[in-house]
Amino acid sequence: MILERIKGEVEKAVVGMGDIVDLMTVSLVAGGHVLIEGVPGLAKTTLSKSFARTLGLRFSRIQMTPDILPADIIGHSFYDMRTGEFRVKKGPVFANVLLVDEINRASPKTQSALLEAMEEGQVTIEGIPLKLPEPFIVLATRNPVELEGVYELPSAQVDRFMMKVDIGYLPEDAEKEMLKRKNLGQFSRVETVVSREELNDAVSGVKRVHVSDAVIDYIYDVVKETRFDERVVLGASPRAAEHLLYASKAKAYLSGRGYVIPDDVKMLAAPVLAHRLILKPEYSVDGITGRDVIADVLDRVEVPTE
Repeated sequence: MILERIKGEVEKAVVGMGDIVDLMTVSLVAGGHVLIEGVPGLAKTTLSKSFARTLGLRFSRIQMTPDILPADIIGHSFYDMRTGEFRVKKGPVFANVLLVDEINRASPKTQSALLEAMEEGQVTIEGIPLKLPEPFIVLATRNPVELEGVYELPSAQVDRFMMKVDIGYLPEDAEKEMLKRKNLGQFSRVETVVSREELNDAVSGVKRVHVSDAVIDYIYDVVKETRFDERVVLGASPRAAEHLLYASKAKAYLSGRGYVIPDDVKMLAAPVLAHRLILKPEYSVDGITGRDVIADVLDRVEVPTE
């Protein structure tokens, strides 16, 4: 299976990231983007590069800083004195896998340059719309403990990310394994294990996955329930429901099924919905998180049995 091949190859470069590779692959074939949260030094960049390489995709990285401009991301037009014409110089956004490191270090104006790319798969330079390569996925990282020199991500941008994954410290056995392999120089360059044709077939196959009315109702009920939870100021949006649907179809396809089951929805509800919820301040102070709310919502909503 595609998923097992990708995970097996990525393991040559990083350890203990199998679950995150699962979610990145689901998001890629479902046409979504991923927000990765974790402190520095957890191999987020290595993971992203290795993921792109296993699929033979073009990888690009942008290190966000307060002084970076939108043109540094999407590109700009310039006058070519040799030809006497204006030409377009494309920016690093023209890649299949775009790693945006420390996205919250860039100003809101610069962050907004990614919105069109993430939502429509294109950018506009000097009024000219330019399509981005397909497939296209943004992997944006954010340091949860950095408070100085950063900007809060607008809710509209957070809602554009299909999933948010949290990378924490590795389990003891995984971190020891990492150190042993580093000591022996056993980490190696990953190779392409999935052809472009296979990847295109997967993207097409996801669209053909069947979703019953009962599962559609279940997705809606889960999303609706987040809007009425007493701890929540802003619940999951209709876009969140759409993303949960597409992600569930991708999960089913990558699991070898042509239909979605409620377990697909339950497994993806937290990474797809939790980051979109805005909690009342008193609950945030008490340590309640969006994932806690989603767990309670899944307990309350009746699961279809047929």
